[in-house]
Amino acid sequence: MKNRFDLIIFDWDGTLIDSIDWITHCLQKAGERCGCAIPERQAAKEVIGLSINKAMQALFPTADASKLEQLVSYYSQEYFAKQISADDLFAGVYDMLEQLKSSGYLLAVATGKTRAGLDEALAGTGTLELFCATRSADETASKPNPRMLNEIMQQANTPKERTLMVGDTSHDLQMAMNAHISSVAVSCGAHSETILQHYNPLLCLKQPTELLELILG
Repeated sequence: MKNRFDLIIFDWDGTLIDSIDWITHCLQKAGERCGCAIPERQAAKEVIGLSINKAMQALFPTADASKLEQLVSYYSQEYFAKQISADDLFAGVYDMLEQLKSSGYLLAVATGKTRAGLDEALAGTGTLELFCATRSADETASKPNPRMLNEIMQQANTPKERTLMVGDTSHDLQMAMNAHISSVAVSCGAHSETILQHYNPLLCLKQPTELLELILG
């Protein structure tokens, strides 16, 4: 894949940062606090990557608008109770991002997080300056709608054929397919390699840092 791409767009949770267990806990805790049936761990993992509103609708399909608003509120309270730091990044990720940027690659983030959640995560991990563009689900369309990818490519002035999406969920890879761009999957996050392979990624890596050798050679 050397010299094939100029812009690399990363998902955040489960791709760059080891946060799947924490998000799963927060989704389950929100259900418990609302008096709803607590979702199974696998069911909670399946919705990671969607906007929080879509995630709650999928997990609690019988909840009305008021209950969904309460679920989102409880989730946010639980999620923001934890201070995110660089230690939460997968091993070697910060160095990988620095090396890619210093080698001339444009880096971006496309996430199902809220802007508030993403801003806190970028600040806490010290990665904000590594990215030329970021998009969160509450300021554009939720995955797998390709809108956030199209917005990032436009901002970065990079064509589809020179853009790569890296993600850990079917939502990431379906979004890439919808945007007609190439993707690489990582199996360290929410969805298994078996699921990810259904979406025709160029490769399925065990860890995101494996990308460095493939890109830089």
